[in-house]
Amino acid sequence: MIYTKLTMIALNIAYAAHAGAYDKGHVPYVFHPLHVAEEMDDEYSTAAALLHDVVEDSSWTLDDLRREGIPEEVIEVVDLLTHTEGVTYHDYIMNLTINPIAVKVKMADLRHNMDESRILEEDRKPDFKLRIAKYRKEYEYLKAFRNMHQQYPPSKVMI
Repeated sequence: MIYTKLTMIALNIAYAAHAGAYDKGHVPYVFHPLHVAEEMDDEYSTAAALLHDVVEDSSWTLDDLRREGIPEEVIEVVDLLTHTEGVTYHDYIMNLTINPIAVKVKMADLRHNMDESRILEEDRKPDFKLRIAKYRKEYEYLKAFRNMHQQYPPSKVMI
């Protein structure tokens, strides 16, 4: 993980926001954003990875993040990564494609969410395989989207 003043602020926010929460594998939830952040290669992506579930899963707001000194570029990513009620999962995924950092963080998030070893066999609910399949489908969508934009950057596409 990249350690800077910004990522340390984000790390402390993530730790506070997820305190006492556990994932489906009975592991402290904060390890999930830490794992996602470990896959990032720059400061803003790392901060966004650490904060990607804070607004969705806690009482923290985007304004709270601003008050803590989180830059607007990171707040924009966190906002895009916050799945709001009433928006289908695919629409949520499509909406975040406007930002390359959001795509990078979401792909790392989905990879971790698809790691079946995180959940013990006896803890797998009936919808477990369906959830993994949904994540895999959206991961493949983002992967294709990212690959297309790497091959044909938007500034070079002729209309």
